[in-house]
Amino acid sequence: MRGEPSCPRCGGRVRAPGLFTDTWQCDRHGTVYPLQPIVPPSVEALGVAVARAEVPVWLPWPLPVGWLFTGIAHAGDDVSGTRATAVACSGPGPLGGPGELLLIAEELGVGLGARYAGLSGPDPGDAIAVNRPPHAKVLAAGRPTALWHVPDAPDDRAVFVGEARGLWLWAVVWPERSGLLMYDELVLTDLRDAGAELELLPCGALSPRILK
Repeated sequence: MRGEPSCPRCGGRVRAPGLFTDTWQCDRHGTVYPLQPIVPPSVEALGVAVARAEVPVWLPWPLPVGWLFTGIAHAGDDVSGTRATAVACSGPGPLGGPGELLLIAEELGVGLGARYAGLSGPDPGDAIAVNRPPHAKVLAAGRPTALWHVPDAPDDRAVFVGEARGLWLWAVVWPERSGLLMYDELVLTDLRDAGAELELLPCGALSPRILK
């Protein structure tokens, strides 16, 4: 597990603000919002991340049968607040075998979603095309939300992206065949709006996907 902040786009080391700059710096990507160290999943760790978040913290709720919350990552600092969140959950895939789902909410240009999606740029680029129908839909905070399949992602995963609450919403699913999960019109809750039911969230072991 990481013990220091890192670049949300490449995972490399970042330099803290200092005498010559008031922003975090990556040698490769310049100014970034630092990805904070990832800790084992727990209701308490999730609560801390939710309290700091300036962007949604998306989670399927209720979770699909047999699925568990398996980690959270967030990019930002004490000054900027959290500008990107990634929530992991794991469970049985729709075609059998284990499945992994990461839901990422982020501001334009942060690059955390593209990193988990296996893309080189910080944003989805031409993946979202308003002149063609979406490939999937979710209900995000009570609003129907269109998602488009990203064709340039690596073959081991299925990637979908759209916009919710004015920010990018990424869904990254492993293995690729478990992407069928996204065609079931998942109901996503922004955990910033959750109440006491958050204490009932079932937690599993830390997902290795959120560490990459």
